[in-house]
Amino acid sequence: MRIAIFASGGGSNFQAIADACRAGEIPASVVLCVASSAGAGVCDRAQTMNIPVFVVKGISDPETEELQAVLARHQVDFIALAGFMRKIPGSLVRAFENRMLNIHPALLPAFGGTGMYGSRVHEAVIAEGVSSSGATVHIVDEEYDTGPIVLQESITVLGTDTPASLAMRVLEVEHRLYPKAIDLFARKLIQIRGREVIIQPKS
Repeated sequence: MRIAIFASGGGSNFQAIADACRAGEIPASVVLCVASSAGAGVCDRAQTMNIPVFVVKGISDPETEELQAVLARHQVDFIALAGFMRKIPGSLVRAFENRMLNIHPALLPAFGGTGMYGSRVHEAVIAEGVSSSGATVHIVDEEYDTGPIVLQESITVLGTDTPASLAMRVLEVEHRLYPKAIDLFARKLIQIRGREVIIQPKS
């Protein structure tokens, strides 16, 4: 499986996935980094690992066509969104139907949707006073955070948590959970029936 990772920030999930692939933990390879800015930290990580970087200038039709051409040139057959701060065009979602994942720093369907990203999620979790949060890996559809859920892992929200401390602990979960979810797809252990995601046992 040939993976493109889309990211906008520092790229710690990019690193976790790429490291797992290179260690043989996932039978796949990260062949492309798609960044929303040339100044994003993920670009430095990709260049250090000799992984090509493509910077998306926008999401208009011509730019989306250019992106799809780049994905085709690198023979990408799977996409992982890792903190990518742009809405994915519907044409690309449809082209990679059930082959595009996202990770969200909360237990969807709670604390998801438009405007719920980054520190805003953790601020909302603490403000709501809920006892648990965590991370969710889900299939990408044409709306924000509404695709079928593949994996979730929860942690306890502590009375002493700040948005920053909660974010740090959730990120640790993400680094475990995202490679695990991608591995299931790489090993063809996932069946999707409508909105139901069925995980087959490893042989």
